[in-house]
Amino acid sequence: MAGTATAQPKADKKEPAPADGGEIEMGDPPPADGGDGGEIDMGAEPPPGDLAADLAAADAQATATKADEVKRTPLAWKDILVVVRKPFLKSGRTELFPIVGTTLNDNMVRHYTVGGQLSYYLTDVLAIGVEGHYYQPSFREPFDLVARQARRLPTVNTYTWSAALNFHYVPVYGKFAIFDKKLVTWEVAFTAGIGAGQSKVEERDKKFPGFTNLLIQPNVGASMRFFLTKWLTVSAGVRDYIFYDKFEPTDREMYSTAELAKENADGALINNVMFQLGVSFWLPTSFEYTTFR
Repeated sequence: MAGTATAQPKADKKEPAPADGGEIEMGDPPPADGGDGGEIDMGAEPPPGDLAADLAAADAQATATKADEVKRTPLAWKDILVVVRKPFLKSGRTELFPIVGTTLNDNMVRHYTVGGQLSYYLTDVLAIGVEGHYYQPSFREPFDLVARQARRLPTVNTYTWSAALNFHYVPVYGKFAIFDKKLVTWEVAFTAGIGAGQSKVEERDKKFPGFTNLLIQPNVGASMRFFLTKWLTVSAGVRDYIFYDKFEPTDREMYSTAELAKENADGALINNVMFQLGVSFWLPTSFEYTTFR
């Protein structure tokens, strides 16, 4: 029996699905102009620069910015100003200083003084000098009030004269403007010295003789000076004269003579604080600067 061949049916060929068949297309649509759809155009690479041309352009620009030619002028010491120099120099000069003053801290007796001071400045801030004063006492109202209320005169001493050797130091210097038109220079000076003076006992009963005391008087103080011209200044200050003074004994009837009364006198440490004011005259009347401005 002859074999027979059985024909196998061919598999059905799958037809492509229509475009709107419900499937999602993941790819990007091609661009409308037909270019490559997935790349970004960063621009064309610039052509290499010309170094010679760039340098020539920079030189031309620098030349254009110079409007005028720069002129160089020689410098001198007088053209260099650092600070305004001091308008008044004291080094090597002598100060003649008439003084008037008054007591500040004595409520029984007020002393008025007339005197003077002579100082030589070794440098612009250091000086050595001498001074002398004559005292004129004036009894104040509390002196009479105590006598009337207590039926007894208070125990007081008056001062006659004083003299001292002083040292001066000027650590502060400054200036200020008056109505923004005129500059006034000033300085602060400190003074310390040692000297001598005399006090006189004001006896309560005039039938007993009084006596005087020789005093050792250290002094300290401060003053402010204002410069008016090259040879004239005005000063005001406070000075404390410190000394140990002896007063009339309370039981004066037991010591009839001045010697006995002085030997048995009561002592106390005194601070005689004085306010002083004066005008200074400077010699020589002018000065010269020895350094550059």
